[in-house]
Parts: sequence; structure tokens; C-alpha cells
Amino acid sequence: MTTTPARRTRARPRLDVTLVERGLAPSRERARALVLARDVRVDGEVATRPAQPVAGDAAIEVREPPPFVSRGGEKLAHALDRTGIDVRGLRCLDVGASTGGFTDCLLQRGAREVVAVDVGYGQLAQRLRDDPRVEVRERTNARTLEAL
Repeated sequence: MTTTPARRTRARPRLDVTLVERGLAPSRERARALVLARDVRVDGEVATRPAQPVAGDAAIEVREPPPFVSRGGEKLAHALDRTGIDVRGLRCLDVGASTGGFTDCLLQRGAREVVAVDVGYGQLAQRLRDDPRVEVRERTNARTLEAL
């Protein structure tokens, strides 16, 4: 009786693990979020499962994240570029901050501080809320502001 030895095949690693190993994501959690947001392509196809097995030579592309937390930042950046206004070192006011696109743009352009005012609450992106250069004034109508 003869037996053939079991062939050892190396298991292909998961996509989320591969993204981290290749430096395309900082953590498995972020890798998972990128895949679920449909921002990852494997060999040209949109990946939909973080646990998807991936060949070692697979071409993996990750779509670049947007530069600002909302499109408002892109609009303000365009306006600042067109007008030549330099906000470096300034204390700025973002009235109607919402998710914080303008605030994000101003900070990236070097503003010293941004006061983000909005009548709503809980809308400002967490990374802006956590930034010490941002003074958050929620549930505040700009018409009632007396001093900043």
C-alpha cells in the first residue's frame, strides 16, 4: 500500500491582513472599512469582503481618501487659491460648520485656530472635534454671538 504525502499548500492571506502588511492601511480595522466602502480593488475588481483570500502577487489598489471631511473643504480651497488669500496664523470663524469641511480646509492651510459655529450638534467630524485648534460652538445661532 502506498500513500502520497499530503501536499502542503500555503493558505492565501486575507485581504485585510494583506492591506496592512503592504502598508496600504494602518490597521485591520481601517482595512476592513476601506473594503466595505468599496475603495479597494484586487486585480482590477472591486473587493467586497475583508476576509477574501488574496494571492501574494495580486495587484491591490486603494482609492485615495478625500482631502477634506466634506466637499465644502474642496470648495473653500478652490476659492482661497483663486483669491490668493493666505490664512496661515489666523484665527478663523466657520459659521454653519456642519461636518467641518471649511474648518478642515482652514486648518490644513495653516490657520492658528478655527471657531466652528453651528445651530446643530453632533455633526462635526470627530477628528476636528478632537483637534485642540478647533473651538466647537454647537447649538449656537451665529446671529446671537456677541464676542468670540
